[in-house]
Amino acid sequence: MWSYDKRLQFPVKIKNPSPQLAKIVIAQLGGPDGELGASMRYLNQRYSMPYAECKGALTDIGTEELAHMEMISAILYQLTRNLTPEEIREGGFDAYFVDHTTGVYPQFASGTPWSAMTFQSKGDPITDLMEDMAAEQKARTTYDNLLRLIDDPDVREPLKFLRAREIVHFQRFGDALAVVQANLDAKNYYAWNPAFDVRPREGQPAAKIDTAAPGLTAAAR
Repeated sequence: MWSYDKRLQFPVKIKNPSPQLAKIVIAQLGGPDGELGASMRYLNQRYSMPYAECKGALTDIGTEELAHMEMISAILYQLTRNLTPEEIREGGFDAYFVDHTTGVYPQFASGTPWSAMTFQSKGDPITDLMEDMAAEQKARTTYDNLLRLIDDPDVREPLKFLRAREIVHFQRFGDALAVVQANLDAKNYYAWNPAFDVRPREGQPAAKIDTAAPGLTAAAR
């Protein structure tokens, strides 16, 4: 299923190293809305997705997020290559340097290491796709924030490309959510989980989840 092309999805050719910019761009590698977490989210969620077209979207986008992670890593590498100790200190990159030299390591812009706690795989198609849509918007907002702070066109252009792809992903997950809802009871999309509960046979009532709050009378429900 995998086909790796040994070139970046969008060219990264940075002429001017900048540890200051690397400190904030790193958010989109290992930050709370970064590309590493996105790829892990989608490539794990696809296993419990019961609909082939939605599973395909998760696989496609999860794979593309790996390519985006590669782009961000290339940006970080080029922003920090050939730095002198003086440039590292002046750029505020010294704390990172002590732990990682100039190796690429996934972490938040604040310095918190990446964690699998940044994403969820819930095993419910509606829950997972809603998270995916929100994740793409949060990633788009992070790219917006980076673009507000960065003037170097060599850094801005690949970030603008990545931002545009977040919007496309949001739209594809919206389409996938519509597919899931079309296969459920339009009166109550949450009556059963198609990734876990047995689908009722034709003419038989669904084994619905009891969602009534404790203590409510039938009339109040």
